[in-house]
Amino acid sequence: VSGLRPGRRVAWNERPLNTIRRIGSPLLVISSALPRCPETPANLRTALLALWLAVFAPMLGATPWLVDGRPAPAAQQAVSILAAAAAEGLQPEDYQAAWLAQAVAGAAQGPALGADAALQLEDALTTSVQSYLSDLRSGRIDPRQIHQNYTPTALPVSAPATAVQEAIAPPPALADAVRAATPKVPLYASLRGELARYRALGNPAAWDTPLPPLPGRKLEPGQAWAGLAQLTQRLVVLGDLPPDAQPPALYDEALQNGVKAFQERHALATDGVIGKGTLDALAVSPAARAHQIALAMARLRWTPLPRGPRRIVVNIPEFMLRAYEVQDGRVSLQLAMKVIVGKALDTRTPLFDEDMRFIEFSPYWNIPPSIARSETIPRLRRDPGYLQQQGMEFVGANGQVHTTLAAEHLDAVLRGQMRIRQRPGPKNALGDIKFVFPNNNHIYLHHTPAPLLFQRDRRDFSHGCIRIEDPVALARFVLHNDPAWPEPRIREAMARGQSATLRLADPLPVVIAYSTAIVKQGKTHFFADLYGQDKLLDRALRQQSEQRRLRARPGL
Repeated sequence: VSGLRPGRRVAWNERPLNTIRRIGSPLLVISSALPRCPETPANLRTALLALWLAVFAPMLGATPWLVDGRPAPAAQQAVSILAAAAAEGLQPEDYQAAWLAQAVAGAAQGPALGADAALQLEDALTTSVQSYLSDLRSGRIDPRQIHQNYTPTALPVSAPATAVQEAIAPPPALADAVRAATPKVPLYASLRGELARYRALGNPAAWDTPLPPLPGRKLEPGQAWAGLAQLTQRLVVLGDLPPDAQPPALYDEALQNGVKAFQERHALATDGVIGKGTLDALAVSPAARAHQIALAMARLRWTPLPRGPRRIVVNIPEFMLRAYEVQDGRVSLQLAMKVIVGKALDTRTPLFDEDMRFIEFSPYWNIPPSIARSETIPRLRRDPGYLQQQGMEFVGANGQVHTTLAAEHLDAVLRGQMRIRQRPGPKNALGDIKFVFPNNNHIYLHHTPAPLLFQRDRRDFSHGCIRIEDPVALARFVLHNDPAWPEPRIREAMARGQSATLRLADPLPVVIAYSTAIVKQGKTHFFADLYGQDKLLDRALRQQSEQRRLRARPGL
């Protein structure tokens, strides 16, 4: 842990401060980690922490949490920060915030703590602050635990200890450590503000009782409804109607405009007509929306940090792709378009991050074996002409191509000895361009010969890959407006009908993300939990909180 190896001579005289730093930080890491090792004697852990507090912290210019049994300013600041963890979408109870606040207040107002009690409180403060900084920086659970295959942006093993080491210097060092640990993704700050706003709404009376049944299957303009007053109240609370809006006798234009604003923020058809979908969304309380925002913030802690000046992000529940550039430290949106993603029922698009490395113009579609077995071969058996109609062919293991349908070819595909592919052309399922970021899931971005599906509000129709609405605009972004690849040349390569692969000079990060709450133009937008990932995350966080609280010390 310390970087020192057995048998290595420590030059105390040459670099005493560096040596102390190398030994001191690992001691703090070890003392915090030992509670997870039941076989470790408690007195060893206490001795290590005592050694840090008594010897190394003073030599590094840091001050302990307590001085002569009384809380130092850093301890007072620590309990305040832990008590406010909810503002970051975290749970103060996970860090013993109330107990620590009581213990620090008791040490400040009552008798000074003895050596053993002071050491225990020092230890508890260090452990809680370290956990809080780690959770704030990289999340409370590993995203892979809930099938999100991102590389965690976790702190190095020595970083939590280093942060605490710096935090117990005089204030405002701890506040600086918190700011450093807070995710730098721009959306995070916006969601944090919206979390505070939704929590400030409390439990409005407009949600005390359910909205009454609709007059028929839906409420349309000009109709009467017993729920108009309650609907008006809810839309005023949520900011979709002005504060002075009054309930009408009939469903009028002003109220319709409020409903349209609400529908637009909840990914519903903005027709002003209240049907089941709109009624269900109106039933969700501000407290439930606040929790949804907190889950979105938890996911942003996993968001891979930008590895370059440009990146592409696909948000699955929103059915949207965005392309960003970073210039002078500022993130700017360059492109946004609709996408079609994997079916929620059985072919969900996986969540991960990889680098785009190739563009394929006029691509072949190598039909995955699972699709060939379940769809293509049964169709060919029913309709042999389907092979030529769709421009398909068989390819053997040696690369030999067969363009005629034969029973032995179908059997060979089922045995894995041949594959079926679709030639470039107007009916090709990949359209005329494919963006490749190699991954174990064989997922990529591509165009589609069925663009009408982009007009749907819910767009989970694919076998897992992501269909894009505007491939030429995306190609221009990916190629960074390369003068060697102007738009006419891109279109010509797409329409040529001859497959060609272009290797990108600079790999481009692609993140397949999942967030059911985002902020656009100052307004919070909510989306349905398409793949049930919010439920998985909520369950995992609750289980982790229960485990933490079971391990927490009951008191001094």
